[in-house]
Amino acid sequence: MRLPVDDEIYNVNAVWLGPPNRTLPFRARYVAYAVGAVVFLLLQVIERRLGIGLGFFSLAYSLLATVALTRLILSVVNPDRPLAAVLGAFVHEVSAPRQESRVATHTIRPARVRAVPARLSRAQRRLAKKSVTAAAAGTTDPGDTQEVTS
Repeated sequence: MRLPVDDEIYNVNAVWLGPPNRTLPFRARYVAYAVGAVVFLLLQVIERRLGIGLGFFSLAYSLLATVALTRLILSVVNPDRPLAAVLGAFVHEVSAPRQESRVATHTIRPARVRAVPARLSRAQRRLAKKSVTAAAAGTTDPGDTQEVTS
């Protein structure tokens, strides 16, 4: 169920109906004419940049696209949300900073990876520790020396 608005400002539509007793077959707000003209000019510029010539069918399709795009644009414009506010919101939305959504990939080249020496076993570490402490003390362990007999 649709209720009519009770505010008088919403009941007044800024539309041009045409000369008296000869109304147009459609109702369009004044802003629709301006938006339609801008959209039509932009479509014509895009068509010329794409190399589409000026002919009957290109103009007819441009007019149909202009009507569709104008209706789409003006579907969000109303007295509470004027065209300038909609365009400003669009500009802010497009130019807003975005979070980086690309996944970072890294390539590992084997030639650049430093090789880590293998870890010594417990017995090898113990033996290395003994030799370091013995060398620091200036003595050698009698079990480490070999006797030469002749």
